Amino acid sequence: MKIFESHAHLNFEHFDKDREELLQKCKKLGIERIINVGVDKKSISCSLQLAEKFDMIYAAVGFHPHDAKEYDREFLLTSAKNKNVVAIGECGLDYYRNLSPRDIQRRVFSDQIKIAIDLKLPLIVHDRDAHDECFELLEEQNPASVVFHCFSGDELFAEKVLSKGWKISFTGTITYKNNLLENVVRTVPDDMFFIETDSPYLTPVPNRGKRNSPLNLRYIIEKISEIKRISPNKVAELSYNNAMDFFF
Repeated sequence: MKIFESHAHLNFEHFDKDREELLQKCKKLGIERIINVGVDKKSISCSLQLAEKFDMIYAAVGFHPHDAKEYDREFLLTSAKNKNVVAIGECGLDYYRNLSPRDIQRRVFSDQIKIAIDLKLPLIVHDRDAHDECFELLEEQNPASVVFHCFSGDELFAEKVLSKGWKISFTGTITYKNNLLENVVRTVPDDMFFIETDSPYLTPVPNRGKRNSPLNLRYIIEKISEIKRISPNKVAELSYNNAMDFFF
């Protein structure tokens, strides 16, 4: 079974004590590629370093909405031209925590959409409690390659996203009790979804409450397998091929 981890933050301090050991365990489990995602200047630099050091890691570079007020366009442009960068992001809108003013979030997100288009790179979108505005800002520039990471919308919003040819990525939240994503998982086309952990966050059941890592991808695979009524191997194969086509 080949597995593609499409969104993790392995540069975070949560992994400082066992990062290399963890990556060896990932290889043994069949995790062949990991997209390590930068969210600010420090984590972008760290992500580029990880991608340089480990063959299985590739970098995405962007300014998270929480960090939009610290946006540095020239730094992002320079970073995005690194040979190991395969996407812009994560970027988007977060109207749940509002750690940057909403007008700044919108401006910075729009600019990163433009950068992704200009550099012909896919875009990783963070969308929390901001579905309509995220969609509108994307639609204004209409980038070709977009994934809504950690998808949290309902079936109707999923239909809108998919109608544009944009992708949906599922995290450990699909394993949580009373989550509202099962119908989205059930109906998303086989060529339109990825899997991710968003490590170190959003640890799936049965390990909820502990540090998350790509090793927990198997629980997301198993849950999708159960919902879609296809084998775990097929889920892994589909998500692997979808992510390869998107990022490479």
